[in-house]
Amino acid sequence: MFLGEFQHSIDDKGRIIIPAKFREALGTDFIVTRGLDSCLFVYPREEWAHLEQKIKSLPSMAANARAFSRLLFSGASECEWDKQGRVNVPNHLRDYAKLDKECTVIGVSSRVEIWDKATWEEYSRQSADSFNEIAEKLVDFDFNF
Repeated sequence: MFLGEFQHSIDDKGRIIIPAKFREALGTDFIVTRGLDSCLFVYPREEWAHLEQKIKSLPSMAANARAFSRLLFSGASECEWDKQGRVNVPNHLRDYAKLDKECTVIGVSSRVEIWDKATWEEYSRQSADSFNEIAEKLVDFDFNF
């Protein structure tokens, strides 16, 4: 399980250090793809395979399912660590997430997310302001905590 929030920089070549405890859980090779809300999703191979099966089960005749599948898979990149424990984020993914210098790396249960620091701070602030409302809406999904 991935937990926590960490601040890191991305260098001019697009390399970013991922926290050691995340690297261990991600394995030697993993998938980086477009995420939601202008961030990147990083999946261990096993979790990616599970997600792939779910997406394959979506109805191919549904335009939204096709669009989601195309964007997720076409943006995906197989990645691995360099000797310093960094991942080289491909240009198209850096552009998508607007990663420039300062980044926030967060653990979200089964995946890691990479955010532009300012984008994460704004998203986090807005979400924190409505945290109670969001939690109340989750009751509709039979979720209680």
